[in-house]
Amino acid sequence: MTTATTLPNFSDEVVTEAKIHYVDLPGGAGKAALLTLDNGRDHKRPNTFGPASLASLEAALDEVAARDDLVAVCLTGKPFIFSVGADLSVFRQLTSHEQVLEIGRLGHRVFGKLASLGVPSFAFINGASMGGGLEVALHCTYRTVSAAAPAIALPEVFLGLIPGWGGATLLPRIVGPDNAVTVIVQNPLTFNTMLKPKQAVALGVGDVLLDGADFVEQSLAWAARVVTGAHTVARPEATDEEWDAALARANAVVAGRTKNVPPAPRRALALLANARTASLADGFAAEDEALADLTLSPELAASLYAFDLVQKRAKRPVGVPDVEPAPVTFVGLVGAGLMARQLAVLVAERLGIPVHLIDINEDAVTKAREGLAADLQARAAKGRLRPDLAGRLQQQITFGTDRKDLADADLVIEAVVEDLAIKQGIFADLENIVRDDCVLASNTSSLSVSAMAAGLRHPERVVGLHFFNPVAVMQLVEVVRAQQSGDRAIAAAFAVTKQLKKSAVLVVDSPGFVVNRVLIRLLSEVMRAVDDGTDFATVDVSLDPLGMPMSPFALLELVGTGVAAHVVGAMHSAFPDRFAASPTLDALAAAGYRTVYDAASGAPAINPQVAGLVPSSAAAPSVDDVRDRVLRALAEEIGLMLDEGVVSSAADIDLCMVLGAGWPFWLGGITPYLDRSGISEAVRGKRFHDGAPDATG
Repeated sequence: MTTATTLPNFSDEVVTEAKIHYVDLPGGAGKAALLTLDNGRDHKRPNTFGPASLASLEAALDEVAARDDLVAVCLTGKPFIFSVGADLSVFRQLTSHEQVLEIGRLGHRVFGKLASLGVPSFAFINGASMGGGLEVALHCTYRTVSAAAPAIALPEVFLGLIPGWGGATLLPRIVGPDNAVTVIVQNPLTFNTMLKPKQAVALGVGDVLLDGADFVEQSLAWAARVVTGAHTVARPEATDEEWDAALARANAVVAGRTKNVPPAPRRALALLANARTASLADGFAAEDEALADLTLSPELAASLYAFDLVQKRAKRPVGVPDVEPAPVTFVGLVGAGLMARQLAVLVAERLGIPVHLIDINEDAVTKAREGLAADLQARAAKGRLRPDLAGRLQQQITFGTDRKDLADADLVIEAVVEDLAIKQGIFADLENIVRDDCVLASNTSSLSVSAMAAGLRHPERVVGLHFFNPVAVMQLVEVVRAQQSGDRAIAAAFAVTKQLKKSAVLVVDSPGFVVNRVLIRLLSEVMRAVDDGTDFATVDVSLDPLGMPMSPFALLELVGTGVAAHVVGAMHSAFPDRFAASPTLDALAAAGYRTVYDAASGAPAINPQVAGLVPSSAAAPSVDDVRDRVLRALAEEIGLMLDEGVVSSAADIDLCMVLGAGWPFWLGGITPYLDRSGISEAVRGKRFHDGAPDATG
């Protein structure tokens, strides 16, 4: 079917074709058409939908619809991939509301044919299924899910869009409104959580879970049972009470995670509410309009920039030396605290090699051994770790008090308290124990790695490997190049980070590196506003218009007032003109307050005792003043970091803030927001990006 089009020529589209095979269903159930989505590439280039791909699927559906000898139409994907949805390169080229409307209507028209074939349609979700790739399955009458599928999701809200090819309207009808809220809103706003196959079926996204080995054959057999009536699928209709509760929960999730700032979550809420009573046609039309509005928004531009940072720049980091790193077959860890335990498990699990954890205190070693065993057992009990793997990891990770046991280590990471003298002593001792080719790394979050290496016989082997807590969740590792770090050590750090499935960014040794320097500058400005007489509650909501993942004092609670006071003090010593020492923060730490919140309130209310520490002032900064102060400070600090060469470009700072601090995609990290709000030019006289931000740097 052809129509007049306003769309540009997408000559670079990698076309996913719908290839037709006709098969006989088992048990004499009749003949079925099996359509396989395949773009002709391997699994590294997943199936996607652009205009030409949609045209291929439409032609295939028109062909099978013209036959009168079929009892079912089945849709599956190439090996490992069902479809990951819309081709985002297409959306980058759309420049008008009408063009986006046309793309939305095209998807609805093509996918909608799966529901009007005159026979049942089946989606055999054999692999990754996301966005429009899941939406095409939702248009089918039934869905089977392979136990081997790596991820199933509707991640659009995370990216600044909405499920715009039927998902927002169809999913609540299929799985109920509360489960739809989980998939469409809650999961995307929770670090873009993906569903495992078992979870997808439990929620009703899939109708049956089947083994991956002979998945298509099992799916055809299941389809035969449905066609013959031997098996039926019930989908109860939601009650008014269920709808009310689901929509209330959705609103609470969006308000809590985004402060209702970015438009995509709010549009998703409106579409979910609309799906309660709207016809399919009206629901799809509302999706088209929402998609058209969001596609041309600055938030989506920032999100796509951040998406490219994570998908491209993070996988090809800048500054990796062209040196072949030596293999790492044995890792030592110095320290027995929580961070060291987390690192030990990560290395043992991802690298599959022995790890030896050292502490000078026998009691600390015993506590670490018992804590690690409890952590592994808890993960196994929750189904997050196979019991046999938990047992293997306990065997791989050994403990002791003698540093000489690290003599054969290829890499030793110290993860002790943030005390420069202690770290210097550890490295000086290790240098007399380990081989000359062993790399020594510090997990310091702010101390000078160059100072740690000073005085060593082989300072070129010392690097920083700054992991973020919790180690298993946070993707970023700041690879710190000290003044003396050699290429071989830096190359080894990048190689190990990649093996650990983390994303590394090369940073020059400087106070706070990237993430902590930005966060501490933010926190310093926030506390300066309190010191100037602005009440805690006013300060705590000052950054709400950014839609940040947490408020300033939630961040302070996460860090802890003691740690925060120490780090702010260290940064004040390094940059006294910009990082103000805070008497209030020092007082909070000295009094033992870890948080400024009132634990008894059950809400983020300020503790009255804390609030009384600082008298309010009529001349104190207002909410807008505090926010302006913070943004100007961030623009100044980021500009100085770039001038100092701490990282190669603004893209690296944004990548660090997304992966290391959980800052949202719709901010683009931070620099695109500073540009579009006019702060960059006001502070620096220029933008961080000329035109649209470029993830390639």
